Order: sequence, then structure tokens, then C-alpha cells
Amino acid sequence: MPSDLGVTVGKREPSEIPGYDKVPVTLSRGAKSSTHDFLVSKDNKTLIEWQKLDLSKDPMQAIDTSGRPHRGNKDAKVTIVNYDDFECPFCSRMHQTLFPDLMKTYGNQVNIIYKDYPLVSIHPWAMHAAVDANCLAEQSNDAYWDFADYTHANQKAINGEKREIKEEYAKLDQITEDVGKKHNLDMARVDACVKKQDESTVKASMAEGDKLGVEATPTMFINGERVAGAMPDPELRAVIDRALKDAGQTPPATPTAAAATPDSTAGPAGTAPAKSGKQ
Repeated sequence: MPSDLGVTVGKREPSEIPGYDKVPVTLSRGAKSSTHDFLVSKDNKTLIEWQKLDLSKDPMQAIDTSGRPHRGNKDAKVTIVNYDDFECPFCSRMHQTLFPDLMKTYGNQVNIIYKDYPLVSIHPWAMHAAVDANCLAEQSNDAYWDFADYTHANQKAINGEKREIKEEYAKLDQITEDVGKKHNLDMARVDACVKKQDESTVKASMAEGDKLGVEATPTMFINGERVAGAMPDPELRAVIDRALKDAGQTPPATPTAAAATPDSTAGPAGTAPAKSGKQ
């Protein structure tokens, strides 16, 4: 575990599972904390991480997707909600799995929506990026996704070499301005939004994720089924196919070969390619 992660072990008590006791373990970093239950066998030879799920509740009903940018068919039978962090390297990997190949395969059968969950304690510019992206989303669905594509593919270029945080913010703001101009947005509105840096919408999304048990990124909910981490393409397709079948639809045929991925290092209008950011 990271050296700055606080670990508190609670009292060992009998559990509802025969032969096992339950021990709560709380992990904390800064103001954020999460508690995980573990089962320890009576002979102390077996340890199990314990998560009890309430199957009577649909997580999708607790997720507010109103006004969020989407990709795919908004009326699709399968909705994929991804709690994302623009600075997270695993999110970058997941983003490149989702786009463009997976979308080409499933077409109008899925609807993909991103929610904000920046890990602010370890990713210093993730919150700023989320705010900037939402400034674009206020006027244009496509502008948001241009920003998301570029930022996920060029994290290293934004980080730079020993770059100070204010320089990373400036880089993000420049990307936002370039994308806004490319899509002919009202730049006065964009600039005012970027300057204000209102974090309320992002924090509301983070609080929503906390209630759903989101602890790391990426975390996705595919028609309610939780998928944590950068899942490999074949495993992700299996989850989506299962959701389609449950919804009474026929999954597309498995592609025989992955299509070539376009070079995502090309910057938005007015920016130079950032080759060092390609994953």
C-alpha cells in the first residue's frame, strides 16, 4: 500500500458466515476514507474481502445522468456509466479500450456516459480538467468528447517535465480554448467558466460515486453491473454482451481483428501533437 495511506483495523467480531469472524479495515488519505470488511477464518489461515450487495436495488436509479455528454444511442437498451479521472493512467487505458473500436462494434446498441470522480489526493490537475471539460459540455457534446479524447491520450504531455501545477492548469485551459474555438462555441462563456473554476458539479458527482461505493477509477456500471478497473477488451465485451442479452437484444458478432486505432496524439485545433503522451 502507498506510504501515505492510513490503515485502521477495527474489532474482530463473529460474522454471519459460519467459521469466519468479521474485521473492518478503514483506509484513509487526507479527508477521504473508506471501510472494507474482511472475513478471517477461525483458524486464522484464510482471509476473504467481504462485500455484501443489496440485489433489490438498481444502482442505475441512483445515478444522475441528466445533462451529461454521451456517446452512442441515448435510447439504447444498455447504458454504460463510467466514473472517470482525466489524470488517471488506468482511465486512459480504459478510454482507449472504449473508443473507437468498442463503439464501432456496438454502434447504436450502447450509450456511454462519463461522470466525474477525480482522485484529488493523488492527481493534482484532475479536478481542474473535470471543470474545464464541463465548461465545454455546457455548449457542446462533441467538444466535451474532443477534450476527453485528447486529455486521456496526452496525460504525460500535460504533466510535462518538472512542470508546476499552475503550468499544468494553463496547459489544460489552452486545450479547452482550442477545442472551444474548433467547435465555434461562445468563447466569452467558456473563458468565464474556466476562470470561475466552479467545482460544485464535480463534487456532486464525486459524492454520488461515494454513495455507490466507488473508491477508484475507472469504475463503470453497465446496466447496473459494476466493473472496476481497466478491464481488458474481451472481458468488457462479455459484460456488455450479457447486458444486451438480458435486455432481449442480440450482441454483434465478435470482430475477427481489431481495427487500427487512429493516432490520438494529434492535438485539437491550434495545438501541436504531443507524442510523449501516447500510451
